[in-house]
Amino acid sequence: MHIAEGFLPWQHAAAWTAAATPFVAHGVRSLTQAVRADPDAKLLLGAAGAFSFVLSALKIPSVTGSCSHPTGTGLGAVLFRPPVMAALGTITLLFQALLLAHGGLTTLGANVFSMAVVGPWVAYGVYRTIRSLTGSLGEQTSLGLAVFFAASLGSLATYTVTSVQLALAFPDPASGFLGSFATFAGIFSLTQIPLAIIEGLVTVVIVRLLSRVSPDQLRRLGVLRRSAAAGTALSTEATEEKAG
Repeated sequence: MHIAEGFLPWQHAAAWTAAATPFVAHGVRSLTQAVRADPDAKLLLGAAGAFSFVLSALKIPSVTGSCSHPTGTGLGAVLFRPPVMAALGTITLLFQALLLAHGGLTTLGANVFSMAVVGPWVAYGVYRTIRSLTGSLGEQTSLGLAVFFAASLGSLATYTVTSVQLALAFPDPASGFLGSFATFAGIFSLTQIPLAIIEGLVTVVIVRLLSRVSPDQLRRLGVLRRSAAAGTALSTEATEEKAG
C-alpha cells in the first residue's frame, strides 16, 4: 500500500489515481457533512486520522518498492463509515509522502485506492456482517468480534490489492500476472498476517475504551446499541459514585 515514489509505470499510476479520485471526492463531501451534522465529532475524527497515521507509519521493509505495516483504517471505517475514511486516509498518505518519504506523490493514487478505499470498505462490510450474525451475544462480545475481524481483514484486503497492483505492473515473464501475484502476496503474508492480528487486537482495545469514556458519542454514530450505551453510562456513573 505504500508503494514507493516512481516505482509504478506512469500509465498504472495514472489509472489508479483516476480510480481513486471519485472515492476521495465523495469522502471529502461525507467528511464535511459529518462535521456539520455533529460538531462534537471533530475530536473523534482527529483521533481516527491520527490512529491511522501512527500505525501506517510503522513500516517494515517487504517486497522491493513497498513495505508492510498496520493500516489503522478499520477504526475510522467502523466509527464514521468508509467514505469518511477515504478522505482521512488520503490526508494520512499525503502527509506521509511529503514529511516521511513514505510512499510517494506519483503512487499516491494507487496507495489511496488500496489503503483508503478498499481496506475501509472491506472492514465495514465485515463489521456489519459480524454484528448482524452475533446480535444474540452480549454487546461487548459482539462488538469486540466485529471490530477485530473488521480491522484485521481490512488490513489484509489492503495488501491483497497492493499485490494486484504490483503484479499488474510487473507480471512474471513465465507465469504472467497470476505468478507475480502469488509471489507478491506470499511475501507480504509473512509479515502482514501477524500485523493484521495485532492491529485487530489494538483496535478492539481502542473501541472498548471509547465505549467507556464516550458511550453517547458511539451511540450517535450507531456503533453502540442504544440500550448498551445507556447501560455503559450507568455503570460508569455508579463507579464514579463509589470512588467519590
